[in-house]
Amino acid sequence: MYRRAYALLVGIAVAMGVLAIVAAVGTDKSLADPDGFLGPSWARLPMLVAAAFAVDLVPRTLWQSRMKPREMPAIFLTRVRTHWTRERITLVVLGVLCFYITYVSYRNLKSFLPFVTNNTKYDRTLHLMDRMLMFGHEPGVVMHDMLGTGVSAWVLSYVYLWFLPLVPLALTAWLVWSRNLSYGYWFATSQCIAWALGTASYYALPTLGPGIAYPSPYFGLPDTPTAALMESLSNTRQQVVAGGLEDVIQSIAGFASLHCAITLLVALMVQFTLRSKVLKWVFWVNFGLTVLATLYFGWHYIADDLAGIMIAFVAFYVGGLASGQKFDKHGLASHPTTTTSVIPVDQDA
Repeated sequence: MYRRAYALLVGIAVAMGVLAIVAAVGTDKSLADPDGFLGPSWARLPMLVAAAFAVDLVPRTLWQSRMKPREMPAIFLTRVRTHWTRERITLVVLGVLCFYITYVSYRNLKSFLPFVTNNTKYDRTLHLMDRMLMFGHEPGVVMHDMLGTGVSAWVLSYVYLWFLPLVPLALTAWLVWSRNLSYGYWFATSQCIAWALGTASYYALPTLGPGIAYPSPYFGLPDTPTAALMESLSNTRQQVVAGGLEDVIQSIAGFASLHCAITLLVALMVQFTLRSKVLKWVFWVNFGLTVLATLYFGWHYIADDLAGIMIAFVAFYVGGLASGQKFDKHGLASHPTTTTSVIPVDQDA
C-alpha cells in the first residue's frame, strides 16, 4: 500500500545523500555532521529510533501503572503488542532514517552553496522587489513600526527559535502516535520533499537575506536570542568562506524560507489529520507569527516566504498522494485509503 511513499522516502534520501557527496568531492570539502555532539551517525540513528520507542512506552507505562512496579510489565507488553506492530516499526525506522539522511545532506549542501555557486548572490534583486512591494519601504522597518521593538521582538524571537525543536518533535509525533499509519507516511514523505525542494531553491537563487546583506534597518532591535543567532551564523559563514574554518557547517541561505515551509506543513497536517480545534489554532497562529518573524528580523525577503509557502503546498499534496490520501474535490479534506496493508479504513489520526 505504501509503495509510492517508500519509493519517495528512500529515493529522496539516496538522491540527497549522493548530491551531498558529489558536492563535497567537487568543492574539496568534507561532509560534516550538524549534530555531531550526539556521537557518530552509526550510533545516533539507533539512539533516535530507540528514543521514539521510549517516548511512547515509558511515560504511558508509568502513568497507567500509577508507579506500581508489579503492574508495569503487563501494561508495557500490552502496548508493545497492540501498538508496536511490524508496520509501525517499519514506519518509525524508515521515517527516521530517511529524514535524517535527507536533513544532514540538506545541511551540507547548504554549507557548500558559496563554493558551488562561486558566492553568487541575488540579494539586490530581491531587495528591490521588497521595496517595490512595500511602496519604497523596507519590510523589516514596516514590521518594527507596526509591532514595536520591545516585547514583540522577544515574542517573535522565541517563535522563530521554536522551529528548531518543532521539526523533530512533529516528525516523532506523527510517526509514533498517528492512529492511521498513512498519516505517518504522509508527514515523513512531505518533510523529505520540503527539505529537498528547499535545497534546490538555494542553488536556483542563492541569497544571504536582508538582515545580513542589508543589516542597517535591524541595528535598533534588542539583543534577542534570534539576533545573537544571526550574528553567530553570519560570523561562521564569513570564516568558512574565507577558509579560516574547516569541517564546520555554515547555515546562511535565504531563498526559500524553510521556516515558512515547515511551519505551514505542520499546520496543514494538523488541519487535515487531527480533530482538536485548539491545536489547529495553535499551529496556524505559529505559522503566521513565523512569517512575521522572518521579515521582522531580516532572515528573509518576501519572495523567500512566498517560495516557502509554495514548497509546503507541493510537499503536502505530493506526500498525500504518495501515502494514499484521497482529497475532496476542493482539497479541503482528505480521506486515507488504509491504515494497514490489508484493512481499508477512514479514520482520523
